[in-house]
Amino acid sequence: PVPPSSPKSVPESVAVVVAALAQHEYLADEGLATAIFLSLNLHRPLFLEGEAGVGKTEVAKVLSRWLGGRLIRLQCYEGIDSAQAVYEWDYARQLLHLRTAEATGEVAGSTSAALETELYDPRFLIRRPLLEALSPTEGPPPVLLIDEIDRADEEFEAYLLEILSDFQVTVPEIGTIRAARPPRVILTSNRTRDLHDAVKRRC
Repeated sequence: PVPPSSPKSVPESVAVVVAALAQHEYLADEGLATAIFLSLNLHRPLFLEGEAGVGKTEVAKVLSRWLGGRLIRLQCYEGIDSAQAVYEWDYARQLLHLRTAEATGEVAGSTSAALETELYDPRFLIRRPLLEALSPTEGPPPVLLIDEIDRADEEFEAYLLEILSDFQVTVPEIGTIRAARPPRVILTSNRTRDLHDAVKRRC
């Protein structure tokens, strides 16, 4: 059987999950261990709902340590949008690059299309948690914690559902970024509002 601490494969049984979590100082009951077992084996997001302070966020931290993947956390709040969750452009660096090009005379010999291509280079892209979790990485897939999703509004919830369905994001200036190995996803809710059934069905 696979050792409880092995990050190289999915667990073979619920007992393996219980033992692995215990090794990392998290005592899980059979229900939670079964949910984690199914999530890992079916490659589906894990949805944890309950009162604040019962250990939902800690599950993500423990899974990160056990599986060896980096923990990436998206803290949800009212009004969160794609700029805070997915990506935005570093306008200050783009402007600095443009001024440097003007100072060195590079602008004079460049077309507007060439300049625009330079400005929307991936090096000027600020990767927020969702895009970071989908980006190529060495080692085990990351563990993406989407914390307190119930604090976000329904529009963001629908947008998030779309990303979790295909594990890809389209940046118009660059193209589609698709996860070669989808992250392990954990969503938490403190029950401040009811989530849409579509989110629960996806998990």
